[in-house]
Amino acid sequence: MAGGSVVTGLQIVAGQRQIPKMVVVETNVLSRPPDQNLVERYSADHGRDQLFLRPIRTAIAAYENWIHAPVSHAQVKASLQLLLEQAPSNFDNHVYLERAVQQMEDEDPTPMAEKNVEKLRQLIDLLEQRGARVLLLEMPYAAPIETSRYARTTREIVHKAFPDARRWLPIDLQQAELRWADGVHLDERSAVLLSRYLDQRFFSRLGDAEPSPGN
Repeated sequence: MAGGSVVTGLQIVAGQRQIPKMVVVETNVLSRPPDQNLVERYSADHGRDQLFLRPIRTAIAAYENWIHAPVSHAQVKASLQLLLEQAPSNFDNHVYLERAVQQMEDEDPTPMAEKNVEKLRQLIDLLEQRGARVLLLEMPYAAPIETSRYARTTREIVHKAFPDARRWLPIDLQQAELRWADGVHLDERSAVLLSRYLDQRFFSRLGDAEPSPGN
Protein backbone atom coordinates (compact mmCIF):
# COMPACT_ATOMS: atom_id res chain seq x y z
CA MET A 1 0.00 0.00 0.00
CA ALA A 2 1.34 3.41 -0.91
CA GLY A 3 2.27 5.85 1.83
CA GLY A 4 1.57 5.68 5.52
CA SER A 5 3.01 3.08 7.84
CA VAL A 6 4.19 -0.28 6.55
CA VAL A 7 2.56 -1.77 9.64
CA THR A 8 -0.83 -0.65 8.33
CA GLY A 9 -0.50 -2.66 5.12
CA LEU A 10 0.91 -5.69 6.89
CA GLN A 11 -1.90 -5.68 9.44
CA ILE A 12 -4.44 -5.61 6.61
CA VAL A 13 -2.76 -8.55 4.88
CA ALA A 14 -2.48 -10.52 8.14
CA GLY A 15 -6.17 -9.92 8.86
CA GLN A 16 -7.42 -11.58 5.69
CA ARG A 17 -8.87 -15.08 5.61
CA GLN A 18 -6.63 -15.96 2.66
CA ILE A 19 -3.07 -14.65 2.57
CA PRO A 20 -0.46 -14.57 -0.23
CA LYS A 21 2.30 -17.16 -0.49
CA MET A 22 4.83 -14.34 -0.32
CA VAL A 23 4.66 -10.97 1.41
CA VAL A 24 7.36 -8.35 0.83
CA VAL A 25 7.72 -5.45 3.26
CA GLU A 26 9.56 -2.22 2.40
CA THR A 27 11.43 -1.01 5.48
CA ASN A 28 12.61 2.45 4.42
CA VAL A 29 9.96 4.39 6.35
CA LEU A 30 9.24 3.18 9.88
CA SER A 31 8.54 6.49 11.62
CA ARG A 32 4.81 6.67 10.94
CA PRO A 33 2.15 5.21 13.25
CA PRO A 34 -0.25 2.54 11.96
CA ASP A 35 -3.63 3.75 10.67
CA GLN A 36 -6.11 1.67 12.64
CA ASN A 37 -9.09 3.18 10.82
CA LEU A 38 -7.69 1.92 7.53
CA VAL A 39 -6.94 -1.49 9.04
CA GLU A 40 -10.54 -1.75 10.22
CA ARG A 41 -11.91 -0.55 6.89
CA TYR A 42 -10.12 -3.31 4.97
CA SER A 43 -10.42 -6.07 7.54
CA ALA A 44 -11.93 -9.38 6.47
CA ASP A 45 -15.00 -8.95 8.67
CA HIS A 46 -15.68 -5.45 7.40
CA GLY A 47 -15.44 -6.62 3.81
CA ARG A 48 -17.98 -9.38 4.45
CA ASP A 49 -20.51 -6.77 5.53
CA GLN A 50 -20.14 -5.05 2.14
CA LEU A 51 -20.77 -8.14 -0.02
CA PHE A 52 -24.26 -6.98 -0.96
CA LEU A 53 -22.74 -4.03 -2.86
CA ARG A 54 -20.53 -6.16 -5.08
CA PRO A 55 -23.02 -6.56 -7.98
CA ILE A 56 -23.44 -2.77 -8.11
CA ARG A 57 -19.71 -2.11 -7.97
CA THR A 58 -19.10 -4.73 -10.67
CA ALA A 59 -21.68 -3.12 -12.97
CA ILE A 60 -20.16 0.33 -12.46
CA ALA A 61 -16.65 -1.00 -13.14
CA ALA A 62 -17.83 -2.73 -16.33
CA TYR A 63 -19.48 0.49 -17.53
CA GLU A 64 -16.33 2.52 -16.84
CA ASN A 65 -14.19 -0.02 -18.71
CA TRP A 66 -16.57 0.16 -21.65
CA ILE A 67 -16.50 3.97 -21.75
CA HIS A 68 -12.78 4.28 -21.03
CA ALA A 69 -11.32 1.11 -22.47
CA PRO A 70 -7.94 0.32 -20.84
CA VAL A 71 -4.89 -0.04 -23.04
CA SER A 72 -3.97 -3.56 -24.06
CA HIS A 73 -1.13 -5.57 -22.57
CA ALA A 74 0.78 -5.27 -25.84
CA GLN A 75 0.44 -1.47 -25.76
CA VAL A 76 1.69 -1.30 -22.18
CA LYS A 77 4.61 -3.61 -22.94
CA ALA A 78 5.64 -1.53 -25.97
CA SER A 79 5.39 1.69 -23.98
CA LEU A 80 7.56 0.34 -21.17
CA GLN A 81 10.13 -1.04 -23.59
CA LEU A 82 10.38 2.35 -25.29
CA LEU A 83 10.96 3.94 -21.89
CA LEU A 84 13.76 1.49 -21.07
CA GLU A 85 15.49 2.16 -24.38
CA GLN A 86 15.87 5.82 -23.45
CA ALA A 87 18.94 7.11 -21.62
CA PRO A 88 18.60 7.87 -17.89
CA SER A 89 17.04 11.26 -17.24
CA ASN A 90 19.26 14.33 -16.89
CA PHE A 91 16.64 16.20 -14.82
CA ASP A 92 18.32 18.51 -12.30
CA ASN A 93 16.73 17.60 -8.96
CA HIS A 94 19.26 19.26 -6.65
CA VAL A 95 16.69 21.66 -5.13
CA TYR A 96 14.36 18.81 -4.16
CA LEU A 97 17.25 16.59 -3.12
CA GLU A 98 18.71 19.21 -0.79
CA ARG A 99 15.31 19.75 0.81
CA ALA A 100 14.82 16.00 1.32
CA VAL A 101 18.31 15.60 2.83
CA GLN A 102 17.66 18.45 5.27
CA GLN A 103 14.37 16.91 6.39
CA MET A 104 15.97 13.49 6.85
CA GLU A 105 18.85 14.98 8.82
CA ASP A 106 16.45 16.80 11.14
CA GLU A 107 14.13 13.86 11.89
CA ASP A 108 15.02 11.20 14.44
CA PRO A 109 12.90 8.11 13.60
CA THR A 110 14.07 6.08 16.61
CA PRO A 111 11.00 6.05 18.97
CA MET A 112 8.37 5.14 16.37
CA ALA A 113 10.72 2.93 14.35
CA GLU A 114 11.44 0.76 17.39
CA LYS A 115 7.71 0.36 18.07
CA ASN A 116 6.96 -0.45 14.44
CA VAL A 117 9.79 -2.98 14.21
CA GLU A 118 8.41 -4.85 17.21
CA LYS A 119 4.94 -4.86 15.61
CA LEU A 120 6.49 -6.06 12.34
CA ARG A 121 8.09 -8.95 14.19
CA GLN A 122 4.74 -10.01 15.64
CA LEU A 123 2.93 -9.76 12.31
CA ILE A 124 5.67 -11.65 10.47
CA ASP A 125 5.49 -14.47 13.02
CA LEU A 126 1.72 -14.60 12.58
CA LEU A 127 1.90 -14.68 8.78
CA GLU A 128 4.60 -17.34 8.70
CA GLN A 129 2.66 -19.51 11.12
CA ARG A 130 -0.12 -19.39 8.51
CA GLY A 131 2.24 -20.50 5.74
CA ALA A 132 3.34 -17.24 4.09
CA ARG A 133 6.92 -16.37 3.34
CA VAL A 134 7.79 -12.83 4.45
CA LEU A 135 10.75 -10.95 3.01
CA LEU A 136 12.07 -7.48 3.74
CA LEU A 137 13.58 -5.02 1.27
CA GLU A 138 15.07 -1.56 1.26
CA MET A 139 14.28 0.66 -1.71
CA PRO A 140 17.37 2.46 -3.03
CA TYR A 141 17.79 6.15 -2.24
CA ALA A 142 19.94 8.73 -3.97
CA ALA A 143 23.45 8.66 -2.48
CA PRO A 144 23.14 11.78 -0.25
CA ILE A 145 19.99 10.40 1.36
CA GLU A 146 21.49 6.95 1.92
CA THR A 147 23.85 8.52 4.46
CA SER A 148 21.29 10.83 6.11
CA ARG A 149 20.47 10.50 9.80
CA TYR A 150 16.99 9.16 9.10
CA ALA A 151 18.14 6.48 6.66
CA ARG A 152 21.10 5.37 8.81
CA THR A 153 19.05 5.15 12.00
CA THR A 154 16.15 3.29 10.41
CA ARG A 155 18.53 0.83 8.74
CA GLU A 156 20.36 0.13 12.00
CA ILE A 157 17.13 -0.51 13.92
CA VAL A 158 15.53 -2.84 11.38
CA HIS A 159 18.70 -4.83 10.62
CA LYS A 160 19.34 -5.31 14.32
CA ALA A 161 15.82 -6.71 14.68
CA PHE A 162 16.11 -8.90 11.54
CA PRO A 163 19.81 -9.85 11.16
CA ASP A 164 19.27 -13.03 9.10
CA ALA A 165 20.40 -12.29 5.53
CA ARG A 166 17.90 -14.86 4.21
CA ARG A 167 15.12 -12.59 5.39
CA TRP A 168 16.23 -9.81 3.04
CA LEU A 169 15.63 -9.36 -0.67
CA PRO A 170 18.67 -7.46 -1.96
CA ILE A 171 18.32 -5.00 -4.83
CA ASP A 172 21.35 -5.38 -7.07
CA LEU A 173 20.89 -2.72 -9.73
CA GLN A 174 23.50 -0.36 -11.14
CA GLN A 175 23.05 2.95 -9.35
CA ALA A 176 24.18 4.77 -12.51
CA GLU A 177 20.98 3.60 -14.22
CA LEU A 178 18.68 4.95 -11.51
CA ARG A 179 17.26 8.46 -11.11
CA TRP A 180 15.11 10.02 -8.40
CA ALA A 181 12.67 12.89 -8.80
CA ASP A 182 13.47 14.09 -5.28
CA GLY A 183 16.15 11.72 -4.02
CA VAL A 184 13.53 9.38 -2.55
CA HIS A 185 11.00 8.51 -5.28
CA LEU A 186 12.28 6.85 -8.44
CA ASP A 187 11.44 8.36 -11.81
CA GLU A 188 9.36 6.36 -14.31
CA ARG A 189 12.24 4.67 -16.14
CA SER A 190 13.96 3.70 -12.90
CA ALA A 191 10.69 2.37 -11.47
CA VAL A 192 10.26 0.11 -14.51
CA LEU A 193 13.83 -1.18 -14.15
CA LEU A 194 13.25 -1.92 -10.48
CA SER A 195 9.84 -3.54 -10.96
CA ARG A 196 11.21 -5.89 -13.63
CA TYR A 197 14.14 -6.78 -11.41
CA LEU A 198 11.82 -7.51 -8.47
CA ASP A 199 9.50 -9.59 -10.64
CA GLN A 200 12.42 -11.87 -11.45
CA ARG A 201 13.51 -12.07 -7.81
CA PHE A 202 9.97 -12.80 -6.60
CA PHE A 203 9.60 -15.59 -9.15
CA SER A 204 12.91 -17.10 -8.11
CA ARG A 205 12.07 -16.91 -4.38
CA LEU A 206 8.63 -18.45 -4.89
CA GLY A 207 10.30 -21.38 -6.61
CA ASP A 208 12.85 -21.75 -3.81
CA ALA A 209 12.04 -24.80 -1.71
CA GLU A 210 14.10 -23.56 1.23
CA PRO A 211 11.86 -22.88 4.24
CA SER A 212 11.45 -19.27 5.27
CA PRO A 213 13.69 -18.12 8.12
CA GLY A 214 11.95 -17.79 11.46
CA ASN A 215 12.93 -14.48 13.01
